[in-house]
Amino acid sequence: MTEHLKMPAPSRRNLVIVLAIVVGILVFLLGVFLATKGTVRAGTTVAGVDIGGLSEPEAVVLVSEKIAPKINKKYVFTAGEQEFEVRPAAAGITLDSQATVEQGLRQGFNPVTLVTDFIGSREIEPVISVDQVALEDQVASIAQAADVLPVEPNLKVTAQKITLSPGREGLRIDQTELAELLVEGVTAPREPFIAPSEVTPPRVSAETAVAAQKFAETAVSAPVAVTAGDISATIDAQVIARALSFSQQGNQLAPELNGAILHESIAPALRDAEVPGRDATFVIKKGKPVVVPSVVGSGVADADLATSVLGILGDSSPNRAVTVPMGIKEPELTTADAQALGITEKISSFTQSFPYAAYRTTNIGQAAEYVNGTLLMPGDTFSMNDTIKERTVANGYTVGTIIGPGGVFEDALGGGVSAATTAVWTAAFFAGMEKTDTRAHSLYISRYQPGLEATVAWGVFDMRFTNTSPTPVFISTKMTNTSMRVTFWGQKQYDEIRAEFGERTNIRKPQKIVNRTKKCSPQSGIEGFTITVDRVFIKDGVEVEREPMTTVYRAGPEITCKKPKKDKKEEQLAGDLEFDNTVEESLDAVDPSASPSPSPTKKPKKPRD
Repeated sequence: MTEHLKMPAPSRRNLVIVLAIVVGILVFLLGVFLATKGTVRAGTTVAGVDIGGLSEPEAVVLVSEKIAPKINKKYVFTAGEQEFEVRPAAAGITLDSQATVEQGLRQGFNPVTLVTDFIGSREIEPVISVDQVALEDQVASIAQAADVLPVEPNLKVTAQKITLSPGREGLRIDQTELAELLVEGVTAPREPFIAPSEVTPPRVSAETAVAAQKFAETAVSAPVAVTAGDISATIDAQVIARALSFSQQGNQLAPELNGAILHESIAPALRDAEVPGRDATFVIKKGKPVVVPSVVGSGVADADLATSVLGILGDSSPNRAVTVPMGIKEPELTTADAQALGITEKISSFTQSFPYAAYRTTNIGQAAEYVNGTLLMPGDTFSMNDTIKERTVANGYTVGTIIGPGGVFEDALGGGVSAATTAVWTAAFFAGMEKTDTRAHSLYISRYQPGLEATVAWGVFDMRFTNTSPTPVFISTKMTNTSMRVTFWGQKQYDEIRAEFGERTNIRKPQKIVNRTKKCSPQSGIEGFTITVDRVFIKDGVEVEREPMTTVYRAGPEITCKKPKKDKKEEQLAGDLEFDNTVEESLDAVDPSASPSPSPTKKPKKPRD
């Protein structure tokens, strides 16, 4: 028989002792909890800074003093051929001291935690706050300064020679990846890095450009014999060279011939067989549009001549010949057609003033001359670039001041035509033309109405609007040395079209840039902002439509010029720009009219008018 051992029953005295011990421990832990409530757990560190045992306000102050400066240590990186220095705070990346400390505060009455607080240690991560708008704006400013547009191959043909300027690759900063790097690396030790970017090749390949060059060499290698009715004439190779040009069409360099130049060269032979013609047009007399009658002509049409000759220019034969038709040259717009258009009254008019400069008078005046007399039928789209042509010496333009990459003013052919572009677009705005493709200056220039101006850049962007009214419009211009007036004529569709300007919002302070290049020109900062302009349509005294148009102006940098550094490595960095993110007071906007007249010896740059 198995005997079972029995444990002695605890005595009342032992129970009282145990209970007293438990109560004592609980009282002790409660005392510790009450004494340390609102403090950071013992042994807590942030980025190597011990904040354990501190009260919440004390810990926040300590974190702000010791860790925030580390977080805001500047980044140094290169983008393209430029070096930038950016402090995280300027990019909206800051330490949230309060949220950081809250991670280490005691949370509730947990006996285990209370005990382990006395023996353990813990590291908490800094909490980073990101102002996404400020970050995107900072990165965009860097990209604006560093991005380089690809240069397309350019083929020039003259009577003396054929010149092929090869294309050059561009560089585009990956703004999304750069922003991520700035945020993710803010708590890590600073190491110089290269901004993420990608090479942007020209659309026209080198092989395509060389093929176009070979075509040009063949095109000007021999004359072309022309037969028109009973008349024979010869277009010399030098004339072909003057008439031949190449323009970029997609990824090709397409040849074009100026039929007027070809026609002029054989005009003496055609003189007895041709009668000059003329399209109908309009002149403004006593504030009213009056039809100038058309004239029927006969002979060889410029377009027919150009098409026929272009078709055989790839033939290397020395005996090239074409036959072109002789016939009636009907005007494209007859007197009757012009009279039926109903162009009878002024629709809108706008005058853009500008400070006098010789280059402005030349360039804006040339653009005004090209625009004057434009007729837009219903549904037609006006292109500023197509109308005023490429800004070249041959097309009547000279060197002037433009806004270059990064908001830096520089010299280029056609500088100033943005005033003409603004005058045309603003008149179109008040005429009710549909905005098709317009772009404001990247920086606000004080002589323009904010949100109601436009600019162009040949081969980069255009200013276009469409005549969506049921009637045609005729555009006239008038120039002085300090202003350009543009008037739209036709039939009014509304009693009034007015502009209502909103408040300037999202104000952005100018960056401070130190430029160490020899070509540096100092300039004051320009404040950036966003503005919305409402186009309000009034008919029969009632508002019938309201169209908001929002424009974002970037802040223009304040540029200080310093001597290039002597270090050889840095001398090799063309355009060494440094971003200093010290907050500056708002500066007056720079007016490029204050810039000195450009030197004619400088090599013209691709215009960004």
